Amino acid sequence: MIADNLLIRQDNPHNGLSDMATRAKRAAKTDRLASELNVGKAYRLLDEAAQQPTVAGRIDEISARLIGAPYDANPLGGGPDSSETMTISLERFDCVTYIETVLALAHACSVEEFVEAVRRMRYERGIIDWFHRNHYMIDWAEKNEKRGLIKNITAGPEAVRKSRKLTVVKGLPEERVNFDCIPKRRINRISDEIETGDVILFVSAKKNLDVFHTGFLVRRGGDLFLRHATRSKGEVVEQKLSLFLKSNRMSGIILLRPLGEKRQSNHGKTDRRIGK
Repeated sequence: MIADNLLIRQDNPHNGLSDMATRAKRAAKTDRLASELNVGKAYRLLDEAAQQPTVAGRIDEISARLIGAPYDANPLGGGPDSSETMTISLERFDCVTYIETVLALAHACSVEEFVEAVRRMRYERGIIDWFHRNHYMIDWAEKNEKRGLIKNITAGPEAVRKSRKLTVVKGLPEERVNFDCIPKRRINRISDEIETGDVILFVSAKKNLDVFHTGFLVRRGGDLFLRHATRSKGEVVEQKLSLFLKSNRMSGIILLRPLGEKRQSNHGKTDRRIGK
C-alpha cells in the first residue's frame, strides 16, 4: 500500500519521527486516508507544483507529470451491493479519476488536504458510499460548481439545450437531466475563450448517457491540446484537441473552469504533517 513511501516532516531529523513506533502510528493513520495512495509520490507532485501561483498553472504542471500513467477502466471498483472504499491511485487512471486527482492536488498543500478534496469532489456531501458517488458527469459538474470548485462557462449564443434520460449505470434509478453544450460544429467559434486548465466534458450522442469522456485543455501558441486518460491509447496522453474531435462522434462539449485564489509560491515546501 503506502507505508514504504511515507515522507513525514523530513525538515528536522531530530524531531523523533524516525522512531519506529511513531512511524508505524503515522503510517497507520495515513493508510486510512485512502486505499492505494502512494504518499511519497503525492508529496513530490505537490512540491513540483508548489511554485505555480495559480490553479491553472498547477493543473498544467501536475497533469503533465502524469502523462504516460496506465489507463484503468475501473479504478474505483465497487457497486450497489458492495461496501465502498475510498480509493486514490497515482499510478493508474480512468478519465474521471485523472481529472479528480489533478484538481485535488492543484488545490492542496498537504496529503490530507488532497485526500479530503478528492472525497468531497467524488461523493455527494463527502459521504463515502457507492450511491453517493457522482457517477454521471453532469451531476459531478453541478455539485462541484455549487461547492465553488469550478464554474460552468458553457453559455452564450453558441450553446444549445440538451436533455437526457440517464440509465447506463446499473443500480441507480433513472435520472432525467437538462444541460447546455456547445455543438461540435460550433467549437471553433468559442475556441479563443478556452484557457489552460479548463476541464472539457464530451457530450454523448446517446440518449441515455450525458458525458462519455473528459480531460484537461492546454493552450500552447495557437493550438489547443487535450490531456486525458484514454482507453484507446492505454495511458494518459496529450494530443491535439482537433484530432480527438475528428476521431470521435459526439453531440458537443461542456467547458468547466477551475476556480481558486492565487497564492504565493512556497518554493516546493509543502506541509508534510500527516495529522496537521
